[in-house]
Amino acid sequence: MTAKIIWLAKTHFPPLLKEIPKPPKILNYRGRLPEKNTPLLSVVGSRKYSLYGKQVLEHLISGLEGYKVGIVSGLALGLDSLAHEEALRHDLYTVAIPGGGINDEVIYPAARRPLAHRILEKGGALLSEFNPDFKATKWSFPQRNRLVAGISQATLLIEAAEKSGTLITARLTTDFNRELLVVPGNIFSKNCQGVHQFLKLGATPVTCAADIIEIMNLKKHKSENDENVSLNIKSKTTHLLSDTEKTILKHLSVPTHRDELIRQIHLPASEIMKSLTLLELKQLVKSDQNVYHLVLDNTKNLT
Repeated sequence: MTAKIIWLAKTHFPPLLKEIPKPPKILNYRGRLPEKNTPLLSVVGSRKYSLYGKQVLEHLISGLEGYKVGIVSGLALGLDSLAHEEALRHDLYTVAIPGGGINDEVIYPAARRPLAHRILEKGGALLSEFNPDFKATKWSFPQRNRLVAGISQATLLIEAAEKSGTLITARLTTDFNRELLVVPGNIFSKNCQGVHQFLKLGATPVTCAADIIEIMNLKKHKSENDENVSLNIKSKTTHLLSDTEKTILKHLSVPTHRDELIRQIHLPASEIMKSLTLLELKQLVKSDQNVYHLVLDNTKNLT
């Protein structure tokens, strides 16, 4: 992928970056910048993440599928890269802001160059205030972090040790008067100590995608798939499904965790779990680590 580097005039900087103290003097990018009316969510976390951190990230980002939102992160090893990966997996726009230049030869870490190419291929962007050939240094990462915090309406902090560099982005988020969202973790885990510091200081706890959707006031994209699913569920042949099964299908316009589904539907958990099993046997839904989503091709066949 050889997307050319474009120098961005200050008048065309992402709007929120113009508001931060000491905004960048220059910006250059590759790919496609976010549309002005697209809300952005920065996602940051530990490089040495736990299985819990990985599951949380996948759960929260999968729940944003179908909504108008872009994911921002730093392309770093760990949860940053996973955030980009999950955004691509769920057809969300994503922009990476690395700690150095954005020429292929200097993208850091080098192991994430293939991911950078996929971001570009999928319509995302690489963004930097450094010279395109600049090699990342220790001081360039904290400087980069202010762009990660500054470009977005909110920042989601998933895991961070007490002295993690990730906390720089979290502090900048609060300094810039942006929304800091944090995921509560294991009180015995060193990987969660930094997160809990911000919880004590008044950051907003997040336990499901619905929290993010509400806080950021996200709107759903209207797509043919959504309309088809809605029509198919209302079709005359849906007498083949129980009332509970029909209700579940209506609630799965976006991938939803089992626990969130039970909370939304207000029916006995045992009844919902039985219906989910039947829907999986009918190949109308699939599950991945207790996150359920529609099998759209088969749902269309209800008509």
